[in-house]
This record gives sequence, structure tokens and C-alpha cells, in this order.
Amino acid sequence: MIQVRNLTKTFEKEIAVENLNLTVQQGSIYGLLGSNGAGKTTLLKILAGIYRPDHGSVHINEQPIYENVPLKQDVVFIPDNPYFLPQATIKQMAAYYRSFYPNWNEQRYEKLQEVFQIDPKRKIQRLSKGMKRQVAFWLSLATMPEVLILDEPIDGLDPVMRQKIKNLLFQDIAERELTVIISSHNLREIEDICDHVGIMHEGTLRIEKELDELKSDTHKVQAAFESEETKDKMAAGLNILHEEKRGSVYLFIVRGDRKEIERKVRPYQPLVFDMLPLTLEEIFIYEMGGIGYEIENVLL
Repeated sequence: MIQVRNLTKTFEKEIAVENLNLTVQQGSIYGLLGSNGAGKTTLLKILAGIYRPDHGSVHINEQPIYENVPLKQDVVFIPDNPYFLPQATIKQMAAYYRSFYPNWNEQRYEKLQEVFQIDPKRKIQRLSKGMKRQVAFWLSLATMPEVLILDEPIDGLDPVMRQKIKNLLFQDIAERELTVIISSHNLREIEDICDHVGIMHEGTLRIEKELDELKSDTHKVQAAFESEETKDKMAAGLNILHEEKRGSVYLFIVRGDRKEIERKVRPYQPLVFDMLPLTLEEIFIYEMGGIGYEIENVLL
């Protein structure tokens, strides 16, 4: 289990993470979302023990992560731009990883070569962006980590390789209770694999829920009424994140229980009434709009 309590980190008086609390259960996949500059990468580097927090604590399996070498040997961080030793081949980098991670599994390393199908004698710097990303997963999964921290991990990967990597993660979660924290702007991928989601903005965690709960708590309502007055009365009783009009039909994004929303709308006898599911991307857009980070119509 990962526990973050009252975490704060600043850089030259700029607050990157502020009084943040976070819990990630063992064997789960936690999706970390947020606006650009929200502090996601800083948080991931603190979780990996790379940055020292200014205030607060980060514990993995009840141990502090910073400067804890034995614990770090069970934690692997794949950054947005993976780093490899200059001029190193995959085989040489594997030897490098083997020297740092005592749980390195040589048999699995060799088995993973069948998945990624890259010659281990090739120099990594000559590989494409997507192939470098594959090498990062190849080496990381061979270390048999307990915690895998991923920052934009699927950038540059084709759909087939994305699915292969997801299957490998699911296998490790099922067999070893691997814990995965993944930050990505590809919300469609996050929606496919995560069971918990946290949304950051301006250094703070604004929302933290199970994905199913988050999706069941926000709804798209389409309705039409005989008059504007009737619509206003109905809307006053709902927790509306977004409202717009399309012809004679209103579109509402409403937070709350589905049955309770329907119970409040029906008495106003809508001419049209329908409730539709939202994607994670839609939920993210409307939730961020509710805290002042919204889409604006800009004409240039």
C-alpha cells in the first residue's frame, strides 16, 4: 500500500504539490489525471523517492521511500522520457539493471524478448521513440517490481504493443499483486485499465474515487421543457456542472445518483428526457470546468 500524507513540494517558491493526501491499495492500478502543470510528474518523482518532500510523508508498505535503498529496489519509475546509458545496448542495460535490482529475473527477461522482439545487441539510442519505450518496459518488468510508476507510458506505442503491455501488467497484478500508478493524458487508455482515479489541479488532489463510482456519480441529461421557467425550476434542484442548449433540447452534466436525478426531473414533465453515460474524458472536462479550468471558445 502507498500512503501519502500532507505532502508539499516547492521549487524556488513555486508550489508544485500542496498538502496532498493519497492512498493506493496494493494490487491496484491508479490513474493520475490533471491539467498541464498540475504537479503530476513531481508527485510521481516523490513517490519514486527521487525528490525529497518539503513537508509531509510518503510510505510504501509502511516504510518511507526517500533514501530507502532496499525499498527502492522494489520500485521502478518509467519517466516520460526514459534515460539509458549513452551508447549502451539493451544487453548492457540489462546487466546494469541486474546489478541494482536483486529480484531481477533472467528467465523473464529472456521470455520478454519474445514479446518485444528487439535484438538485445542493438544500441538503444538508435531505436525509435516507441522502441525505446518498449525497452523501458522490458527492463522494468524483468526487475519484478512491487510498485511500477509510469509517466505517460504509452506515448509512441502502436495499438498492438499497447495491448501487449497492458496484458503484461494485468498478469503481474493478478499473479504478484503488482501496484501500478500511471499518469497519462490519454484518458481512453486510463479508462480501460484503471480501477481508481485521482484528478490533480494546481498542486492539489481535487477528486479521488474508484473509476466505477466516478462514472456512476456523473451523468449526461438531455431534456426539453414547455417553458424556460420550468427548466429553471428543475435545474435549481440539481448539482449541475455544465449546461448548454442545442436547439430546443438542453444538455446538462449533473453530479449525483441516477435514480435521484430522475426523481427530481420527472415531476416537471419534460417533453424529452434521456440520461446517457459519460466517458472519463467527458467527466474530466466537466469536473475541471467546475474548478475554473474549462474550455473557452477562442476566435483568432
